[in-house]
Amino acid sequence: MKPTLYIVIPCYNEEAVLPITAPLFLAKINELVSLEKISDQSRIMFVNDGSKDSTWEIIKDLAKQDEHYVGITQSRNRGHQNAVLAGLMEAKELCDITISIDCDGQDDINAMNEMVDAYADGCEVVYGVRSKRDTDTFFKRFTAESFYKLLNSMGAEVVYNHADYRLVSSRVLNEFANYKEVNIFLRGMFPLVGFKSTSVYYERNERIAGESHYPLSKMLSLAFDGITSLSIKPIRIITGFGVFVAFISLVLIIYSFVQHFLGNTMSGWTSTMIAVCFLGGIQLISLGVIGEYVGKTYMETKARPRYIISERTYDERTNN
Repeated sequence: MKPTLYIVIPCYNEEAVLPITAPLFLAKINELVSLEKISDQSRIMFVNDGSKDSTWEIIKDLAKQDEHYVGITQSRNRGHQNAVLAGLMEAKELCDITISIDCDGQDDINAMNEMVDAYADGCEVVYGVRSKRDTDTFFKRFTAESFYKLLNSMGAEVVYNHADYRLVSSRVLNEFANYKEVNIFLRGMFPLVGFKSTSVYYERNERIAGESHYPLSKMLSLAFDGITSLSIKPIRIITGFGVFVAFISLVLIIYSFVQHFLGNTMSGWTSTMIAVCFLGGIQLISLGVIGEYVGKTYMETKARPRYIISERTYDERTNN
């Protein structure tokens, strides 16, 4: 039997780009159906992440125009990762495979053909990986590559140059539903689930319209969230550095006593200030990192819902 595919597309203030890319996704669904790779019951699921513009109205209009378009909207903005999660969890009971992708047209939708072929060959997860970054500025390329290297060095298992363009089977999603944490970083969590996986490589395009919702500040925030959600290595680094500083301090204490008894000591304001500022700075940074973990633990204990779907373009009971 041909698998049913749901393309899950998170949307936040995308009124400029959605009318352009929606027909492209529909054309890809129709192409895959005509090639007999997927079932005609396949759908394009837009997830409105509390947009402030007319994104949700556009999604509802699309759903009226063609049955292959469906949409859900969250009760408020909850961030890109939670929007993707909402779509995946909504779709897992309705289909055999999902492909998550942004709606800005940057990810090559033609890579979906190879993804579906890889699923037919037995892969449960297929990662869309950017093959090169020739179109990026030096700064963008440097920060993006540093982002992945930093995550891996800190113990977060991520696929290099992979964002959130991936195929995931419903079998994997059913297991992934057991991951209950509130602080989520999907590109680092799916490798933890396991199952047979592979990668598909593609060239990324410029954004078709609208503005990027991931400036440097959000990239840094995402990186820090990924590290602290998936690894305790930063705390271990702090512990190791604390041991190192304690050892150096012990050596200096012994040296000071020796110099005192030899009569070579003299007052030094500069050395005292350097020591105080250095240790004070290290302590504040350490407290900040530890506080981040404490804060995340606090949020996890609340066990608040990660998303709330307030409206659908279809009847949840009949899927129509």
